Amino acid sequence: MRKADMVRLTVVALFLFFVVDIPAQKVEYPYPVQQFQLTLEGRPVQMAYMDIAPSKPNGQSILLLHGKNFNGYYWRTVIPFLAEAGYRVIVPDQVGWGRSSKPNLHYSFHMLANNTRLLLDSIGVKNCTVVGHSMGGMLATRFSLMFPSMVKQLVLENPIGLEDYKTFVPYKTISESYAGEKSASYESYKKYQQSYYPQWKPEYEQYVQAQAEALGTPEFDSAAWVNALTYQMIYEQPVAYEFRRLKLPVLLIMGQEDRTVVGKNLLSEQEKKVRGNYPKLGKQLKAQIPAAKLIEIPGVGHIPHIQTPDIFMQHLFTFLNRP
Repeated sequence: MRKADMVRLTVVALFLFFVVDIPAQKVEYPYPVQQFQLTLEGRPVQMAYMDIAPSKPNGQSILLLHGKNFNGYYWRTVIPFLAEAGYRVIVPDQVGWGRSSKPNLHYSFHMLANNTRLLLDSIGVKNCTVVGHSMGGMLATRFSLMFPSMVKQLVLENPIGLEDYKTFVPYKTISESYAGEKSASYESYKKYQQSYYPQWKPEYEQYVQAQAEALGTPEFDSAAWVNALTYQMIYEQPVAYEFRRLKLPVLLIMGQEDRTVVGKNLLSEQEKKVRGNYPKLGKQLKAQIPAAKLIEIPGVGHIPHIQTPDIFMQHLFTFLNRP
């Protein structure tokens, strides 16, 4: 092999090494990020959030709650549609995620819901529509049950927690979960996110970058520990038995190709075939909620607002504008 060819191959190999193994630069959030000061378990923490004011307000607010492998960044395509329609849009990074502090605490959906209430109180939002995706759907449900007077209506987009995972997923200690999180890489994050879509597209890469920001930074150890704690939170704190307590109008948007199960890698192949069946789970969820409307989107995976934003927004606006 000629020396010039060897040099070219070396350059290409180095390029691929850095693309695959070096974490991406921080993504740029689409709107200014503010910090809300909280005291949790005796220690000061910061809760990051975006608060987007519309140019022509309609007097209504919408709260967008992110999933476990995400943060407020992934609502970037939804926010402008809502703001242009006159809605004030509040998008927090929950404590433990994104640009928020990542303290070692006892994480619970009750704590996250109360943090969110305190944030809304601080910015003068007394009532809003709540939209929750994935883990954000579990949080949105808990928030609605804890603070019903603050929630005008609820939207659940492919929420997790429709099954009680601890009844069929083998138990992992926090130390075991932490070891797994510490071994995470950009490629492992990407591989997991690829399971969210029937077909991967280059524009989805930015959401992997948003999740992977802490890789290779001093914050990574804290982030990995929080990821382990919040896995345990999801596992141990089901909302599956409480959906029937929701009395407000609820929109269920369900991508029909979704097969998400928290702890799926611990299941037998037989269990994987029957768990996380969102076409079935969506119908079961609708039957539990008195005032629910179910939208089933064929060919769509875990994140309709990213995979098919136009369809997602169409159904969301129809729900928001109903008589």
